[in-house]
Amino acid sequence: MANVTVIGAQWGDEGKGKIVDWLASRADAVVRFQGGHNAGHTLVVGDQVYKLSLLPSGIVTGTLSIIGNGVVLDPWALKAEVEKLTGQGVEINPDNFAIADNCPLILPVHRELDGLREAAAGAGKIGTTGRGIGPAYEDKVGRRAIRVCDLAHLDALEPQLDRMCAHHDALRAGFGQPPVDRAALIAQLREIAPYVLQFAQPVWRRLHKVKKAGARILFEGAQGVLLDVDHGTYPFVTSSNTVSGTAASGSGLGPSATGFVLGIVKAYTTRVGSGPFPTELEDATGQKLGERGHEFGTVTGRKRRCGWFDAVLTRQSCAISGVTGIALTKLDVLDGFEKVKICTGYRLHGKVLDYYPSHAGDQAAVEPIYEEMDGWQGTTAGARSWADLPAQAIKYIQRVQELIETPVALVSTSPEREDTILVRDPFAD
Repeated sequence: MANVTVIGAQWGDEGKGKIVDWLASRADAVVRFQGGHNAGHTLVVGDQVYKLSLLPSGIVTGTLSIIGNGVVLDPWALKAEVEKLTGQGVEINPDNFAIADNCPLILPVHRELDGLREAAAGAGKIGTTGRGIGPAYEDKVGRRAIRVCDLAHLDALEPQLDRMCAHHDALRAGFGQPPVDRAALIAQLREIAPYVLQFAQPVWRRLHKVKKAGARILFEGAQGVLLDVDHGTYPFVTSSNTVSGTAASGSGLGPSATGFVLGIVKAYTTRVGSGPFPTELEDATGQKLGERGHEFGTVTGRKRRCGWFDAVLTRQSCAISGVTGIALTKLDVLDGFEKVKICTGYRLHGKVLDYYPSHAGDQAAVEPIYEEMDGWQGTTAGARSWADLPAQAIKYIQRVQELIETPVALVSTSPEREDTILVRDPFAD
């Protein structure tokens, strides 16, 4: 049986939470492999709603859930999220939850720097969540990060603090802020260390045992390919690689383990924060999409920008990330539209493009070329088979997969776990 890697194929917020939850009930282990608590997944199981930011979605089903080394971990956010879920009746313990001991930590100084930079950026704001994700990744690649394993050796932390503070104190001085309070930081780390260390281990070893036993592993990505630090709409991106290949480096398993790559694709397009958005609708139609889709960020609560489906961007994301099949979500939001549009290309300075250019100026200047289709008056909400869908909705799905050159594997028709049309079983490949 194949492993499955789930990634967002747009700008995040595609409905990964529900799909991962649906798949997690059939997996033996779920692994988060990048990002941090800037991710946001909402799971609806019966009458219970779970909002996750850091924990893998499998934790709700009791599936072995692992935070891989590619994640940046805020230990205080972790504790708060675990306590919240425990209060909802979810059991979380070292038997069903593990953290890679080589995960970099997000510290208070990272959150502070994130806020200072955004406040000073003016028109150049990236639109970060302000949770310290970017600065933590910077310290990782700058080789000055404090990692989970360091929590067991705090008495030997001074050399690492010297490296970290030499960098941060200079930045803080530029913002008119005092140096890092090293004593306060150590005290905070000593207090949180026992809580985090109970879950810490070399998870690559545990995953290799799971793999060797022939168990099914689900790799859970955060954000979306269009927010990838290399392949996204730079600089309006996140600070990690969000493509499927990161599942290998971010978990400690090789590329052969990633298996079926399932790209989550919303039936229209949304984006949170700043950055280019070719099909954005700043009119009544865009407002209608946002209202019907309840388009507010799980983590930030910010209103999402909405627009028609962009087949050019999605095709590019699927190609870059090696997507095997897509899960099309939120189809029901398009119910009742007289006409629906799909972006099939761009015009840039009189030239037609079938791809999204890399330069920020060109990205902002492209004009979408639309193909218009008849909408459908029947409802797709709650459909669990093709027979439940209006004929025109099926035509829309077929046209989407033709344009993005990637087959549909699943169709999601509501936030409920079971309201899913299975076309191709990712775990059976």
